[in-house]
Amino acid sequence: MLSYFGREGRIMSVTRHIFYTHQFNFSNTNTFYNPCNDMILLEKKSFMWLIFLSAMPLVTGFQKTSTNRSLPGFAVVELFTSEGCSSCPPADEAVKDIAGKYKLNVFVLGFHVDYWNYLGWKDPFSKPDYSERQKQYALIFSLNTIYTPQIIVNGKTEFVGSDKNKLEETVTRELKMVVGSPIQLYAKEERDNEIEVKYNTEKTQGDIINIALVQVQAENNISEGENEGKVLHHINAVRDFKIGELNGSGPVLLHFPAGLSKKDCKIIAFLQDKKTMRILSAASADIY
Repeated sequence: MLSYFGREGRIMSVTRHIFYTHQFNFSNTNTFYNPCNDMILLEKKSFMWLIFLSAMPLVTGFQKTSTNRSLPGFAVVELFTSEGCSSCPPADEAVKDIAGKYKLNVFVLGFHVDYWNYLGWKDPFSKPDYSERQKQYALIFSLNTIYTPQIIVNGKTEFVGSDKNKLEETVTRELKMVVGSPIQLYAKEERDNEIEVKYNTEKTQGDIINIALVQVQAENNISEGENEGKVLHHINAVRDFKIGELNGSGPVLLHFPAGLSKKDCKIIAFLQDKKTMRILSAASADIY
């Protein structure tokens, strides 16, 4: 179903390219690095902590600046989606395919928005924070609406999430970029369903760090709404997400949702320009 949420609050048919989308009008936005607003960071460190950082294993992730030790490019693929949107399942398939094709340096994150929950099915993965994040991108791209499914790659290219050709083209282009300066990332399960994430990267003025706990595989039987009767499959559904100013090393605390453990999840972290929202570097790590 193609839809647009008009000013009067009703659903109206529109056309966007040849792809099916759901669109939602918005007004009023808040600062990017303070996501807990009406719509919709970061213990005393010892000398041993410094030793730990220097010995921390290197994981995949790259900085924006080219250096003599050049490294392959990367692609952070943010999918804004909803289980309440009948246009979204093809986008889930598209990101699954691209992640399967590129095993390294492609970081998929599924942000489930909450603004379609009124259509009859409340998406259990949705959070208002993720809708707010999408609104911030809409400002950057000068969009009048937010819509699902939407994909944003490295914070600089947006398109309809079911457009597999555009996704392949964009990811391929980003992977050819020459970049440098890897991120170091380590995640450990603590008590009370907490995960402590430690990172090490160059502190860059104007940059922020985003750290996501993602559920690697998710499946849900939909009993109501536009996708009633379907079994939906997701990869890397974002279950907890923290944004903070860089302090050089962390740590950051995330939490497992009920019923999940470290075997179900991993950590994805990425640096982002606070003003332009372009993504500068990314890394992933298993949880120990």
